[in-house]
Amino acid sequence: MTMTNPLLELKKAGQSVWLDYIRRDLIETGELARMVERDGLAGLTSNPAIFEKAIASGLYKDVVREAAARSTDPKTIYELLAIQDIRLAADAIRPVYDSSLVADGDMSAGADGYVSLEVSPTLARDTDGTLAEARRLWAEVNRPNLMIKVPGTPEGVPAIRELLADGINVNVTLLFSRSAYESVAQAHLDALERRAAAGLAVDRVASVASFFVSRIDTAVDAQLGKLGNTALAGKVAIANAKLAYVSYKSLVEGARWRALAARGARPQRLLWASTGTKNPDYSDVLYIEELIGPDTVNTVPPATLDAFRDHGKVRASLLEDPAGAARVLEELAKAGVNLSAVTDALLEDGVVIFADAFTKLLAAIDAQRKAAA
Repeated sequence: MTMTNPLLELKKAGQSVWLDYIRRDLIETGELARMVERDGLAGLTSNPAIFEKAIASGLYKDVVREAAARSTDPKTIYELLAIQDIRLAADAIRPVYDSSLVADGDMSAGADGYVSLEVSPTLARDTDGTLAEARRLWAEVNRPNLMIKVPGTPEGVPAIRELLADGINVNVTLLFSRSAYESVAQAHLDALERRAAAGLAVDRVASVASFFVSRIDTAVDAQLGKLGNTALAGKVAIANAKLAYVSYKSLVEGARWRALAARGARPQRLLWASTGTKNPDYSDVLYIEELIGPDTVNTVPPATLDAFRDHGKVRASLLEDPAGAARVLEELAKAGVNLSAVTDALLEDGVVIFADAFTKLLAAIDAQRKAAA
């Protein structure tokens, strides 16, 4: 008897699965193509930490040596190999992108088949620097199914607005709070309205808002433990995400969005990020099973993808009991945990973690360059 793949069931529930992982051998061995066919994989994301691990593994020694013949600058070498990987991945998953464009008049039109490349994390607090690098990377990769990843910091939001107004696809990363998400959603609306007012097309501008999940539970659970209150452990991240989805639903039901949708605009879908379970006491598919709903994306690390394929259960969980989600956050405040302070700290930590990974990445490249010299 043929067993149903739960990952394919997610698509029927309106959720796309993207892989939070890129390595050249994933493409060259044909594994990416197999995942598209077997699992319905619909996109890929990358970040400096992923590239740093790949470089440190030695997989790219020959590529680094070749790039070093063109430049001795570690950042330039990194971009040479990253752009090549992103192009290969974008081309490999291009059929998913092309087929999604067929869904004319559907909110899912052009929704999938994207590969994300992040601007340097050292620019997270630099609006002008982010704009310049994002525009340059967009032009150099030169693929319609590219998304440029930009942190949703206060300095990043104006850059996101300008990039979308330029017609550049954007994956907004490092969103932890609903207020930060709502600022990004506003920027998306503003940008598309600017394009529409200027007579520019809005139907090929794609964006996702990457809302981080498991890191919130890790931080909140630690505080609850110190307070001797474990009743809310493992519940806050999901409640926070559900209420962000309520904000999304309110937006796409509003008059401003309906006017843009009439012009063929695509919604900026919520993308659940950081969905690998960090607490071994929790289900290894917790942050997939509890966040399944229409017009969303879940970007998952390979181990979580394998786990859900093996034993995941699909139900419309994201739509369940939004009032209960609100109560969880009310109870959290009563317990003495300030969620806004937690999410602010997580944003700061996220910027530092990605910047540190980028520094390690450049150091690993430089070490391999020198060893090959």
